[in-house]
Amino acid sequence: MHPLAPKRKTPAANCRTCRDTRHSPRGCACLRRGRWCHGFHAATTDPERIRAWWKRQPHFGVGVACGPARLVVIDIDAHQAPLPDRERLLPGIAIHDEVDLRGLRHGFHSLALLAALRGQADPAEDTNTLRVRTPSGGMHVWYEAAPGQPWRCSTGSSGQRALAWQVDVRGEGGYIVAPGTVTDAGPYTPVGPCRRPAPLPQWLATELARTGHLPAAVPHPARPAVPDRGREAVIGAGSGRAVAGRTLATVLAAVADCAAVAEGAGFTDKLNRAAYTAGGLVAAGHVEARSAEAALLAAAEHARPGQERRAALIVRSGMAAGMRRPLVVGERT
Repeated sequence: MHPLAPKRKTPAANCRTCRDTRHSPRGCACLRRGRWCHGFHAATTDPERIRAWWKRQPHFGVGVACGPARLVVIDIDAHQAPLPDRERLLPGIAIHDEVDLRGLRHGFHSLALLAALRGQADPAEDTNTLRVRTPSGGMHVWYEAAPGQPWRCSTGSSGQRALAWQVDVRGEGGYIVAPGTVTDAGPYTPVGPCRRPAPLPQWLATELARTGHLPAAVPHPARPAVPDRGREAVIGAGSGRAVAGRTLATVLAAVADCAAVAEGAGFTDKLNRAAYTAGGLVAAGHVEARSAEAALLAAAEHARPGQERRAALIVRSGMAAGMRRPLVVGERT
């Protein structure tokens, strides 16, 4: 941890020497002498140093350096601001013109939309991890990063690296205000009973990697063989045990496996074949059409993130062709 200026969310001021001369924190003698210069670069877990700092200034707030603490924090803003262009709402995900966005007003909405598109629970409602309400009405959702995953920081309004509109990410090279800190704007207050960060969910790790929050030299987090939403749709359609369920699961896995190869995996052919098979199962009454389509789109997004429109065209065309030839397999359960 490191000190924040009293009643503010910014780091405590540097000493006069550090204010007057520009130099790297790495070579600064102040840090070796136990001073708090250079913000989160001074962060420590040394209890003696921490006690000395807060004894000297009891009104310090508390900041936590995310990188050394292996934290990635989803910082949800609730500012009243005009909506951005559709391509910047959820970077890399096409929002079609026919989608009505009039009810979408802030980061809570954009993050919930991203979670819904991925068939996942809204992180703002995640009771299994530490959540902190901010004085401005936003929320910090704290997660534990896996070893070797130095997640980068970002702001939701950035045109380069962003997770969602009005959703910032705090990771390597950044800090977060600890719960219990009080600023002139108000307190940072924990929400619910959980007081510890949970491991970063797999789907969020995948989204962060997709949106450039992981350095290129670091391997992307492993993905499950079949996306959760696709697996759930298969289970719902065929109880996961029926021949129809196994048939659909097989073709879905072939699509999802394309994620391991950037090019030359036959993605289009495999997705078209899976859609044709799904259409035949729908026509025979083995599978519910909406569940099959959701499973196909989830598998396609898993394999080729950011190609939703292309995948939707392949899925609809393939399913329409398959529904003209019912595929009767085994007995329905």
